[in-house]
Amino acid sequence: MGFIAWLIIGGLAGWLASMFMNKSQGILMNILVGIVGAYIGGFLGSALGITASGFVGSLIIATVGAVILLWIVGKLKKS
Repeated sequence: MGFIAWLIIGGLAGWLASMFMNKSQGILMNILVGIVGAYIGGFLGSALGITASGFVGSLIIATVGAVILLWIVGKLKKS
């Protein structure tokens, strides 16, 4: 997957996760959250035996990972 595709999927996944978790953040933070979320989602997906291919599959995995990342960050900020 190319660099531009990483940015697009990361931005969309971060934006979807921020909408789902009701967090407001900028485009750069959305991209960062989405890319880190893609790593988290990919790791968890492979551990559970879930594979995703194509744009939609990558977006779903990245969004799930980004939601998990935002949830963890939210819990750490509260404590």
